[in-house]
This record gives sequence, structure tokens and C-alpha cells, in this order.
Amino acid sequence: MSIITMIIVGFIVGLLARALKPGNDRMGIIMTTIVGIVGSLLAGWVGQAMGWYRPGQPAGWIASILGAIVLLVIVAMVRRPRYYR
Repeated sequence: MSIITMIIVGFIVGLLARALKPGNDRMGIIMTTIVGIVGSLLAGWVGQAMGWYRPGQPAGWIASILGAIVLLVIVAMVRRPRYYR
């Protein structure tokens, strides 16, 4: 049940991050979920490194969304512009 909860929360976090970040992020449901999950993990790791969270404590919703937005910005910078004919 924990994995299903992580996927659902990751999807919601990914959707909120994509809605709050300006610009067009062309990605599907799976990539949105992956961005949300990795953003949550990133926020938890940074929070533990800065002493905001104890080891094993998950990041909060706001920190997860901010982590996903940071990840979306990094993905947009790394991704090459695509030219369509």
C-alpha cells in the first residue's frame, strides 16, 4: 500500500508543480508522476541535510512541490529545444 500511496502523492505533487511553474512542460502522466516522486525525495534529502527533517521523516507538501519545481527547472535547462517542421 505504501508504493501506491507514493505514486498517487507523486502524481498530485507533479501536477501542482507543473501548474505553478510558468511555461509549457511537455510530459505525460508517467513523467509527471516521476517528477513528483523525485521532487519529494529531493526535498526530503535537502531538508535532512539542512536539519529541517529527521532521518526517515518525509518532506511536507510544500517542500515536495518546491522540490518538484526545482526539478522541472533543471529538466527544462537540460532538455534541448525541439524544432518541429
